[in-house]
Amino acid sequence: MADIESLVRKNIVSLAPYSSARDEFSSREGVFMDANENPYGSLNRYPDPYQRELKAAISKIKGIDESNIFLGNGSDEIIDLCFRIFCSPGVDSILTFTPTYGMYEVSASVNDVEVIRLPLNENFQINMSSVSKLLAVKKPKLIFICSPNNPTGNCINNDDIEILIKSFSGIVLIDEAYIDFSQKPSFRNLIGKYQNLIVMQTFSKAIGLAAVRIGMAFTNERIIKYFNKIKPPYNISDVNQKAALKILLKRGENRRQIDTIIHERDRMIARISRMKITEKIFPTDANFILVRVSDANSIYKFLINKNIIVRNRNSVVENCLRITVGTRAENDKLIMALNSFGR
Repeated sequence: MADIESLVRKNIVSLAPYSSARDEFSSREGVFMDANENPYGSLNRYPDPYQRELKAAISKIKGIDESNIFLGNGSDEIIDLCFRIFCSPGVDSILTFTPTYGMYEVSASVNDVEVIRLPLNENFQINMSSVSKLLAVKKPKLIFICSPNNPTGNCINNDDIEILIKSFSGIVLIDEAYIDFSQKPSFRNLIGKYQNLIVMQTFSKAIGLAAVRIGMAFTNERIIKYFNKIKPPYNISDVNQKAALKILLKRGENRRQIDTIIHERDRMIARISRMKITEKIFPTDANFILVRVSDANSIYKFLINKNIIVRNRNSVVENCLRITVGTRAENDKLIMALNSFGR
């Protein structure tokens, strides 16, 4: 079992966190003359710095105790906090499995942390023998695993992930941004079993609140303590907290949207797979498909000229486009455009 305190940077362990006005008095009732706020208006008061009401709602839906939930200004804030808690600049390293979400590497560069890149195999799975050899030589502080993975779309083998969590002496962060589109179980229910596990999910994908910027981290209370210790005092606005609470009351409607997206994803796969330009469509558990085409750069430019924007991933996975599932009308427009390419 990982010794969390031994993994945390010494200056973070000894850090005295900022105490905001809402830390010292958390009730919403009273005459507030403690935070130098303008007394007039509807958005004039600071928000709850710990998002208690929103966490309570998430707790009921996810089956996770509120004390094991941290909310960030998008998942990107959670990623950055992990670097600042566990990685000493110019000293420590992290491990990623490529191709994967680019912000792990960007955040590492910002924090002056070395990135060890281990390519996924031809099926976009982890080469476990390569990991064992690497970990015997290198000593990364963090391992980032995106599952379902971006940009490939597939889930990483659950057994391989659990082997890594068990055997690794550092922190394993599993990014489950797309888990709601998958039939695979979430790792969030294992946070009580593994003290070195952090599981991230988001409001940006299946829940449909990308503009609101709320990321979720599920982990043990010791790691939560450090997240709260170094985060900005009011990292999620009151407006965004209320928007998230409002949509959580519409879980039935949201579930229907997810089902529709999955149905449209399968329909797009069936249609695009029959096209002459298509060489391969990779298996996906996400709300997007990764398509290997005959000429990714030319097809991308062709679609741009028709005002259809997909993601050109040719520089990451050769001759591949990443296509997000849209509405039926949007998907039909894309299919029609692809069918007309080269004519």
